[in-house]
Amino acid sequence: MKNNCIANILFLQLMVLLFACKQQAPREAQHHGHGHEEPAHRYDRDSALLPLLKPVNEQVVAQLPAIRPAKLEQPITRQLQGVAVYDTRSETGLASRVAGRIEKLYIKYNYQPVKKGQLIMQLYSPELVAAQRELLFIAEGNDDPALLQAAKQRLLLLGMTAAQLEQVLRSRQPAYSVSVYSNASGYIIDKAAKTAVNTTVSAAPAVGDMGGMNAAMPASAVQPATPAAGTPVLLREGQYVSAGENLFTIYKADKLVGEFAVPSSFAAEIRKGQAIQLQSLADSSHKIAAAIGLVQPVFRNGENFMLLRVYLQGQAFKAGELLTASLTLKAPEGVWLPQAAVLQLGDRHVVFKKEGGVYKPFTIHTGTKAGGYIQVPDSTAAWEVAANAAYLVDSESFIK
Repeated sequence: MKNNCIANILFLQLMVLLFACKQQAPREAQHHGHGHEEPAHRYDRDSALLPLLKPVNEQVVAQLPAIRPAKLEQPITRQLQGVAVYDTRSETGLASRVAGRIEKLYIKYNYQPVKKGQLIMQLYSPELVAAQRELLFIAEGNDDPALLQAAKQRLLLLGMTAAQLEQVLRSRQPAYSVSVYSNASGYIIDKAAKTAVNTTVSAAPAVGDMGGMNAAMPASAVQPATPAAGTPVLLREGQYVSAGENLFTIYKADKLVGEFAVPSSFAAEIRKGQAIQLQSLADSSHKIAAAIGLVQPVFRNGENFMLLRVYLQGQAFKAGELLTASLTLKAPEGVWLPQAAVLQLGDRHVVFKKEGGVYKPFTIHTGTKAGGYIQVPDSTAAWEVAANAAYLVDSESFIK
């Protein structure tokens, strides 16, 4: 019985070996005929399902409408933010004609209103006292009228008025302090304080400056640095001044300028004399029609931009008042997309390009924004992009 079991096992092994040889023969024949080995089982893959096999953070399957970048034919209206400042063409300086010491100062703070002929300070000058004594000596001799007239003329050139000269001749005593009067009406600024502020601003380091046109632009970017209204003047009683030193600057109150900063890409479309609509940011009902008086190219904080000046003579604006301007311009050359089609992520801009039946994100460089549109590179003119990019983002990790 044991021998029969061994014989059965050997028979089974022989049958398995024969079956394996029969299966190997067709495979070898197929291998020699086609040059490569095919798997035992083949599965046909549907090409329509290939997009669904991609990672979900690389593309989006969506039925959103797609649009193409196109040229912007209609004019665009650009809203500009600016400020009303003093017209530097109408400023006048108040200088000391003689060297001396300030005995009494009547100006206490910057932008203090003054009128023409108003008393500004009283100044003691040894040179002026000596010239008055010379006048009295000549008047006592009364020998040469021409010499007396020359002595009077010298004192007039040193800053004394005709009334002060008559008072000296009547009293036979020199005036030890001479009065200095304003030569114009307006708002007065300490010249020394203005110089100190300008020096501080220009000496500030530029490290870490984010001076982009899309960033908020400070007021110092569109107007010269000046001391704030109400700040005390730097001149003090008892301080010595030099002859010819410019002590104060007086801005005339009836002459103002509206200043607005625009990107340099619009430089070709802006002209002097172009119409512009202005209104106060505090009072939207106060609107005026004006014209651009000056277009000035500016390079500041590493950025190029244009500074528009609108002269507001006789208008009911105040210095330092925030203004809003509406300027109609021709769209720059190039292709544009609606702003909804471009997703802004900090300093990057992303669009979803349609490839086949899916949308893939691409980072692009953008230009000017105006009228609900944004300028995109010409290389994207043949692209089809999602009309609304915000619908295709579920998390920030998707864009990354």
